[in-house]
Amino acid sequence: MTGQVAPADRGATRIADRVVSKIAAQAAREALDGAVPDGGAPPRASVTVQDDRARVRVSLELGYPSDIGGQCGAVRRQVAQRVKALAGMEVPEVTVEVDRLHSAQTRGTVPGRIR
Repeated sequence: MTGQVAPADRGATRIADRVVSKIAAQAAREALDGAVPDGGAPPRASVTVQDDRARVRVSLELGYPSDIGGQCGAVRRQVAQRVKALAGMEVPEVTVEVDRLHSAQTRGTVPGRIR
């Protein structure tokens, strides 16, 4: 066929930052088994993409008491893995911010004082 363009000259596919953010937020939900504390907001993500690398910041709310460090580690691993698998981007940095902790006491389901 005539008029074919060599693969190197065809251009590149660029994945929008918004799409990568959605992938990261969904991966955070997966890492937390979809558990959002009563009255809590689902995980949110923002990304900075440069070339084929994405730096991700995930904000989430967790139940308390819980293994906060373990949950944050699981979120980091899952976000990096899913962004690489679905968007083809390396993820050298995943920052996890815990915006709020929700305890049974603050939800009013346990009688008594909060200490």
